[in-house]
Amino acid sequence: MRVPPAFTSSRITSQCQQVALCLLMAASQFAFSATPGTQHLQLGGKYSPLQHINRDNVADLELAWEYHTGEVPPADTAGSLIAFEDQPSLIEGNLVVCTTSRRIVALDPRTGEERWAFDPKGRKVGMQKCRGIASWVDREAPRAASCRTRIFVGTTDNRLVAIDAKNGKPCSGFGEDGAVQIEPSKPEIFAGELLISSRPAVVNDVVVVGSAVADNQRVDAPSGRVLAFDARTGAQRWEFDPLPRDPADPAAKSWEKGTAEGFGGGNVWAEMAVDDALDLVYLPTTSPSGDFYGGDRVGDNHYSTSVVALRGSTGEVVWHFQFVHHNVFDYDVPAQPMLIDYPHEGRLVPALVQNTKQGLIFVFDRATGEPLVPIVERPVPQEGKVAGEVLSPTQPFPEGMPTLSPQSFSPEDAWGFTFIDEGMCEDMIAEYNYGPIYTPVSEKGTIFMPSAGGGPNWGGGAYDPQSHIMVVPSNRVPMVLTLLPAESTNAGEFPATESLMAMTFPLTGSPYHYRVAPLLSPLGSPCSEPPWAALTAVDMARGEIVWEVPLGSIDKMLPVSLPWDVDIPLGTPGAGGPLVTAGGLVFIGYTLDDRFRAFDLYTGEVLWKADLPAAGTAIPVSYEAGGEQYVVIPAGGHSMYQSTLGDSVVAYKLKRRVAE
Repeated sequence: MRVPPAFTSSRITSQCQQVALCLLMAASQFAFSATPGTQHLQLGGKYSPLQHINRDNVADLELAWEYHTGEVPPADTAGSLIAFEDQPSLIEGNLVVCTTSRRIVALDPRTGEERWAFDPKGRKVGMQKCRGIASWVDREAPRAASCRTRIFVGTTDNRLVAIDAKNGKPCSGFGEDGAVQIEPSKPEIFAGELLISSRPAVVNDVVVVGSAVADNQRVDAPSGRVLAFDARTGAQRWEFDPLPRDPADPAAKSWEKGTAEGFGGGNVWAEMAVDDALDLVYLPTTSPSGDFYGGDRVGDNHYSTSVVALRGSTGEVVWHFQFVHHNVFDYDVPAQPMLIDYPHEGRLVPALVQNTKQGLIFVFDRATGEPLVPIVERPVPQEGKVAGEVLSPTQPFPEGMPTLSPQSFSPEDAWGFTFIDEGMCEDMIAEYNYGPIYTPVSEKGTIFMPSAGGGPNWGGGAYDPQSHIMVVPSNRVPMVLTLLPAESTNAGEFPATESLMAMTFPLTGSPYHYRVAPLLSPLGSPCSEPPWAALTAVDMARGEIVWEVPLGSIDKMLPVSLPWDVDIPLGTPGAGGPLVTAGGLVFIGYTLDDRFRAFDLYTGEVLWKADLPAAGTAIPVSYEAGGEQYVVIPAGGHSMYQSTLGDSVVAYKLKRRVAE
């Protein structure tokens, strides 16, 4: 693939550097010191059954309103990760938004006018974001009772807060003055080493809370335990640690020492999923500490990097499946499991679909954990691993589903804007360890493709129950992971040949520090062929890709402004997720070009696009109010991706037709 001469070489270099930096940062995203009164916006994933806005009229969408939270990030965000990643919710007639500081704001869904706001007043920490709130209805309470419908939100100082969904007042009967304090398993070494990152999960009358544990700080990191509380009183109901401490736990056998004691993480930073009828909550877990070396934690390390189905009422493990054995690749399970009715052997089976950073699609019977798409253990590379590392000889792969990302990288995959930088990339790649997915991390440096940031990431996919099409965005720039011997390396120093965009992590308690860098040519451009982000549609019934298109244009990021509106579809890695509607549409922000797009669900054609005030690195929603369908997306950007930043929530609806 080549681009027009006007966009080659130096003009594009600054954009390439921005693309690569955001991929590097994505790999280390947390390394900083249907009920009464409630309209559910998504079904079986990110789906809206509304179809007033459809493929025939979506071109007539126009701005309905814009709301500002007042939380515009500062010009200098160094040392912070600030991202407006909310997925709003329609509850008790209010459109509820969670801001980057975890303020809860109720808006008029027709006008965007603020009705009330609640500030939990959590501490200021490096990571400032909110990925949504949860709601619950107390069916035992009188309809007019205070807090019959309540909103739950987790804070940056590890409190679970309950407020009345009608007015934003704290629910005094929950915990202490409406909040439950959750203490880390051990003292933090800096403020925000552990915090609640995604929306709580509500399974029947139990609220379940996960956490984010800072990556690559210390081997003996805080526990990534999951806690459950009574939705009425706040009393703790159960606790589950994804890393087994008790030798009697069956999972302890997958740790050579017979216990995970001495390690942390394994936490649930992505959103959980719930099946109330089965009384199950599904946990997408992460790797144990640290991310890229596991010589001191030999074994498969269950229940890390898995989906774990727990009984909501008791916390009992019902079933589990591990996606990466002995994870030393930072391939966390990053996205909410999707609960769908999956067409299997002539009938619809209640299923769980899990998209992974590796671009693999797994499908299970969500009651039993039985694979509905066959899974095989395939041999994976072992050569190049460092002394002391004991890798799993095989890893699980689904058979009969396409992959969403390239699964290898080699000198033959080198790409450049000209034959010169392509040749330079080819030579540079040959100096590293490279090969298929799961090629071991090394002191020489190993190319990861997909990168440790994905592939798909936290925004996950969206599913249409009529056509059985799932749509997933993914990032596609490789990165280089290098292990640096701790005894001979000053973590504050970079080797002379190292990219200025590299990051080094001094992991306390490990024989190795980690260095993470994007794979760039000497000109500063990625060595991988565009698109650097893509949107892929998969027919889940047939296990085939329906279409795939570049996601994002680089035109707004060129060093010179263009006098015309034009897409340069090289893809821009980003964050967020899609919304699929019954109108045959896919809405998604995601990109760094500050645009909101509507794609044809069946063809991938862009049917509508609008400029946003900032990057829409969030998840859009759609709802009906006053007889009209609205599509809403938070547009505040993401500091990690160096995107345009802001504080907007933007709503669109169809133009009103004037009667003739």
